[in-house]
Amino acid sequence: MSITVRFAPSPTGLLHVGNARTALLNWLFAKKLGGRFLLRIDDTDAARSTKAFEEAIYRDLGWLGLAHDGTDRQINRLVKYSTAFYTLQASGRVYPCFETEGELERQRSLLAARKLPPIYNRASLDPVNAEKWKAEGRKPHWRFKLSRSKVGWTDLVRGPVEIDTATMSDPVLVREDGAFLYTLPSVADDIDMAISHVVRGEDHVTNTAAQIEMFQALGASIPKFAHFPLLVGAGGEALSKRLGSLSLEQLREDGMEPLAVAAYLAKIGTSDPVEPRQTLGELAAEFDFTKIGRAPAHFVAEELEGLNAKTLHAMPYSAVANAVPQGEAFWDAIKPNLNKLRDIAEMARLVSGPVTPVIEDAALATAAAALLPPEPWSQETWGAWTKAVSAQTGAKGRGLFHPLRLALTGLEHGPELKKLLPMIGRDKALARLNGETA
Repeated sequence: MSITVRFAPSPTGLLHVGNARTALLNWLFAKKLGGRFLLRIDDTDAARSTKAFEEAIYRDLGWLGLAHDGTDRQINRLVKYSTAFYTLQASGRVYPCFETEGELERQRSLLAARKLPPIYNRASLDPVNAEKWKAEGRKPHWRFKLSRSKVGWTDLVRGPVEIDTATMSDPVLVREDGAFLYTLPSVADDIDMAISHVVRGEDHVTNTAAQIEMFQALGASIPKFAHFPLLVGAGGEALSKRLGSLSLEQLREDGMEPLAVAAYLAKIGTSDPVEPRQTLGELAAEFDFTKIGRAPAHFVAEELEGLNAKTLHAMPYSAVANAVPQGEAFWDAIKPNLNKLRDIAEMARLVSGPVTPVIEDAALATAAAALLPPEPWSQETWGAWTKAVSAQTGAKGRGLFHPLRLALTGLEHGPELKKLLPMIGRDKALARLNGETA
């Protein structure tokens, strides 16, 4: 079976971690099986869609490494949606409705008062009502007529699913102004693009029953479906109010590594441990729908930050060479102390200066300065030098190493000095031990 999946974001805002997870799971599934990942821009909402947000979608997916195999915009495909609409109309599966939004809201309120589900009563199918409302000059919106029977499928995440469409309102396909809503364009595109698998959040489960009936009404093959649980916050709260701070753009500005974000979103809510990965290919090879749990996946910013640090610690120099002109030895020395790649600037200052030393033990610093060996230095220099300083001063353990670190770097903690000292060099080391900024 040829695998083709799609990610269909609306350019009405920035991609957030929930969107990104949907795109990522689609991409991983397709790439594992040698399939295609299509990007479909859902821009039929002309009032809210913007070019800036569309450009941001491409930029964010590119940053995450999710290259697409084809793309299109729904605004370019309106003729196909009209063709699908007329096919449904010819078979009697769509019908005009004339109620105003106020009338529909009153109907929902009455049903709620009687503790009944808010299902549209199909009053517009009564010829008397329809003629009356037409005579008033009302313009119709159009609904898809559900079969009001049970629709079932085997979900790749949830297992067997059955939904009775009698518990649903007939979905609106076209508004009064002629604009298409989500359902029909989505189905028409999935048919036209030969989408084999629809991978999305479980908030679409109910929609799927209506869409399966629409696939059938259009005489098309039904794709397979996989509905995964949504992301929630650390305490189980909805992320909706925090999405602005959880956009991919914000994560990028905060210094998160795309591989760390991808690994985190791929692994939370699954049976796999959340651990660093070197490539998206590794994540694709490990992907399996059966690993996705049924409980919501908890997005915890602190966990992502921890994974970001671990990802950097595991990165080879080849992956960061452009960002670390100081060379491989410098990267090897500093990477265990990085939380974010931008921390490199502070690490580089320790080598190139200026560093204002902190002299905690003046006598020790003076003795250490006098015992500095001549260059060239290597990683063995630190051990030999500190052994000599200890022998002369009697200082050991923290009493030896902590004052030297403060004098050489001005910091309480940092990279291993046996690796850093040769890069600092004798002149700067001597000046700092003497209390001079260098």
